[in-house]
Amino acid sequence: MSEITREKILETAVALLRRHGLSKVAVTDVARALGMSHGNIYRHFASKADLLDAIAERWLHTVTEPLQAIVEGADPAAVRLEAWVLELMRLKQHKLTDDPELFAVYHSIAEAARGVIEHHVAELLAQLTRIVSEGNAGGEFTVREPAQAARAILQATFAFHHPALLSQHRTPSEAEARAVVALLIAGLRSGAL
Repeated sequence: MSEITREKILETAVALLRRHGLSKVAVTDVARALGMSHGNIYRHFASKADLLDAIAERWLHTVTEPLQAIVEGADPAAVRLEAWVLELMRLKQHKLTDDPELFAVYHSIAEAARGVIEHHVAELLAQLTRIVSEGNAGGEFTVREPAQAARAILQATFAFHHPALLSQHRTPSEAEARAVVALLIAGLRSGAL
């Protein structure tokens, strides 16, 4: 079967998850909705967990892809860092507010898919490390360990983008995010790390 079929399986599974929730959707339900046997699903996904991992990867890719465009931009590193944090915040907040039920399902899937989450965090850290490294190379920042600084930035901005925090607390404002990023940039310029 082609990649189009794999995509169709993923789209159908997401539609069923939206309607019925994570606990009430089985591989056989996806197969039935597509008018095929569950064996066809297993040609693409070894298990329900494998299917859910693919759904989580697909969802998280919709976050990392626009962030990568910011990383590759021509703006100064400080401008890109602020844009990156603000875009990550907007993306996660939109996912929460646009479809809260599906957001909850995705969050549950992502939490269960530890390898998928670890890969996602590694991608985010690589993006931040590149921005910090390029800031160093351009003389904007004075950082001894760009990877350590990237981890500190990600941790310092959790309140603006971490799904668990966004779903449990009030939505932070852009002004609050800008203030935190300004503080982080001052630290990057000072050589604190």
